[in-house]
Amino acid sequence: MISVTILTKNCQATLAATLESLQKFPQILIFDSGSTDQTLAIASGYPNVTIVQGVFTGFGPTHNAASSHAKYDWVLSIDSDEVVTSELCEEIFELKLDPYHVYQIERKNYFNGKWVRCCGGWHPDPVLRLYHRKTTRFSDDAVHEKVLSQNLQIIPLSSPLLHTPFRSMEDFLHKMQTYSTLFAQQNRGKKQASIPKAIAHGLFAFLKSYLLKKGFLGGKEGFIISIYNGHTSFYKYLKLMEINKK
Repeated sequence: MISVTILTKNCQATLAATLESLQKFPQILIFDSGSTDQTLAIASGYPNVTIVQGVFTGFGPTHNAASSHAKYDWVLSIDSDEVVTSELCEEIFELKLDPYHVYQIERKNYFNGKWVRCCGGWHPDPVLRLYHRKTTRFSDDAVHEKVLSQNLQIIPLSSPLLHTPFRSMEDFLHKMQTYSTLFAQQNRGKKQASIPKAIAHGLFAFLKSYLLKKGFLGGKEGFIISIYNGHTSFYKYLKLMEINKK
């Protein structure tokens, strides 16, 4: 048996589609960190959903907090803006699960209704999401967390997970703010930062995404994503400079 865990906060725009795609799973554990919109009302409308309310302490630690409340030891971690395809559902249910395996899913990222097959971090995008909580867990990283796979065998699955991380320009700005702040907090006192470093990191992130990762092939969407990657990197180091001074 598998529990699905989802971290939520004010995700009413995407949560219903996510939960619809997970109706065949026996338990969905929603770990909510203070939603003020209709997120909890939407979640409570599904009979296989269990809601736990707690404090967000960074993505890695909060994922681990969520899994600790799950009913089953096998955990499938899904974001509130992801949809599990019926093919992926069937593939997961047909697995002969081994606690010393972690299962990798290829994520397809969409923007403006298009599957983005370029840009840094957008394609390819394999993610480790199905694991046994007694043999592994998420890393303690506040941002860019991952399921730890040391001494475990990674098993790739063939069916995709659909992801729509940005639905508006406001989403870009909100995630830029969240991720840059978490980066600064995570690296406080560990990395040096300055205005020249912030400019260099921002420029390199844009060029890497747009040229090296062929964002230019993605048209308008590729350009916007590359600009976002550059700006996020720039503000990460500006915030780190500020927090280091404090």
